[in-house]
Amino acid sequence: MNLHFLEKKELQLLAAMAILVPLAGEIKFYPFNEVYRVSFGPPMLFIFLLWLRKIPAIICGVLAGLSVLTFRIFQDFIFLHSFDWVASFQANSPYFFYYFTYALVFFVLNIHRFYNRPWIIGLLGIVIELAAGMIELLVENIVIGTVITLDAFNKIMIIAIFRSFFVIGLFSMIKLHESKLRAAEMQKRNEHMIMLVSNLYEETVLLKKSVQDAEEITRQSYNLYQTLQDISREKGLPLEGISQHALRIAGAVHEIKKDNQRILSGLSKLITEESSLDYLDVPSLLSVIVRTHEKYAELLGKNIEFSIAHSGSHPAYHVYTFISIVNNLVANAVEAIKEAGKIEIIVEQKRDWLQIRIQDDGPGIPDRYREIIFKPGFTLKFDSTGNSSTGIGLTYVKQIVEKLDGEIILENQKHSRGTTFIVRLPMKNLT
Repeated sequence: MNLHFLEKKELQLLAAMAILVPLAGEIKFYPFNEVYRVSFGPPMLFIFLLWLRKIPAIICGVLAGLSVLTFRIFQDFIFLHSFDWVASFQANSPYFFYYFTYALVFFVLNIHRFYNRPWIIGLLGIVIELAAGMIELLVENIVIGTVITLDAFNKIMIIAIFRSFFVIGLFSMIKLHESKLRAAEMQKRNEHMIMLVSNLYEETVLLKKSVQDAEEITRQSYNLYQTLQDISREKGLPLEGISQHALRIAGAVHEIKKDNQRILSGLSKLITEESSLDYLDVPSLLSVIVRTHEKYAELLGKNIEFSIAHSGSHPAYHVYTFISIVNNLVANAVEAIKEAGKIEIIVEQKRDWLQIRIQDDGPGIPDRYREIIFKPGFTLKFDSTGNSSTGIGLTYVKQIVEKLDGEIILENQKHSRGTTFIVRLPMKNLT
């Protein structure tokens, strides 16, 4: 096999196996007598064989056997007073054949196909242990002259069962860890998808308004065209050119409206296809919002502490409506805080109403701007180059809240610092 085609991770695991298997072999105890020892080298090899799917098990067995043999000979060289290379090699060679046979039987039984069935792996592990143990005894008989007895076979069987169930436990723990990692990764992807679709949902709301505005302008332009035509006929004024210009404006706006409708249709279809969760409970919604904005604050180099609280009996709310409203307000708070601060999100049930309070300890909004804070295009945010933001975030929030028969209030601050927005919505309109 050409090792150049292996990934770095596989090569690292292969090197780790060559080091850890001999070391694990030194963790041992003697359940019967000083002859039969139970070590943790074979279970360690078993785990690596399960991990290393891209490398043939036979190569792993040869490498593990050679590393164990080399390690044992090196131990003899260090600790024996009268060291003999040949004698040491003969005494330790059965270990090589044990690990080689272990990997060979693993390969023949194709254990990898049972990766998701630990109990079958455990039972087949007994077969592997028995085969490797018998080969070790056979080599010892040939090289050293050890006598093979029924008692030796029974002890190999007991050791095989013990180590196989140890492997099941260890492998199950690894599988559990893998499943937790996958669950965490899946949650991360779901949160990313929720935020992405929420942003798209916000765009569709704005786009719907744009389509409606374009339709109204088209209607008014066409009415202007008709009015000019009537005036031209009745009073004989030369208004034909002006009326035709009004008609062209109506046609151009109508084309813009159709383009927006096509974009809106595509976005709506995408949202429908991508949204796996349309409704979530309040703790889950707040968790997604906070985790997202913690990352946003970190990206901006700010140290912001988030706190959330909820009270009352809440049904599952529509994900994208809830998040798109709260998202804008929390993002504004993150951007308003200079370097460090605190943001509180409090969700309460007030009879049939949902109340959401977003409060920060940033610089606050000057009194002279409080009356125009929701006007389209108004902004107090500028980037490092002096460019202003679009100023449509709060406008969007106000529009969507009022569309849901709710209200948004900029609360009067008792102190000069900080901003508090309160959103009140009928619960039925979010469920």
